[in-house]
Amino acid sequence: MHTLRKNRPLRRIVLASAATVSGMVLLLSLKPHTTPAVAGLTPSPAPFSSSSAPATAGTSGGATGSGGSSGSASGTRTLTGDSVQTRYGPVQVRVTLANGKITDVTAVEYPQENPRDQQINSYAVPELTREALTAQSAAIDTVSGATYTSDGYRRSLQSALDSASG
Repeated sequence: MHTLRKNRPLRRIVLASAATVSGMVLLLSLKPHTTPAVAGLTPSPAPFSSSSAPATAGTSGGATGSGGSSGSASGTRTLTGDSVQTRYGPVQVRVTLANGKITDVTAVEYPQENPRDQQINSYAVPELTREALTAQSAAIDTVSGATYTSDGYRRSLQSALDSASG
């Protein structure tokens, strides 16, 4: 019997399995060209602020700026937290308090320079907002994959809440 004509079903099975696995890996590694939009999160232009200048190489990122407020002391107040410089850009939040309770938190400024920042923050910012509204404080969990944004969000929120009590 000739060696090329021998029936080798195990070799065919191994080759077919390897081809299938390779095809699945290639298929699953494809990335979409556009990032999916999250309802309610539209990037707005960040307000011009001298405190949003990038941190120097020697600093690890600090809080700058000052909180602003409007409204009465016992009614509804809107306070803007400090702009916190993170590794990927500044993060700043605005909080609305009604009779001492947090009723709304809005991310005024957050990293959105590139598609990866936009992708990460499209799920991180709404999750951080939900956490803040549920906790009624700045004691919120870090969103997995958005550690720096979560830290900046938490610090800016705390500075806004501190300015409300002080």
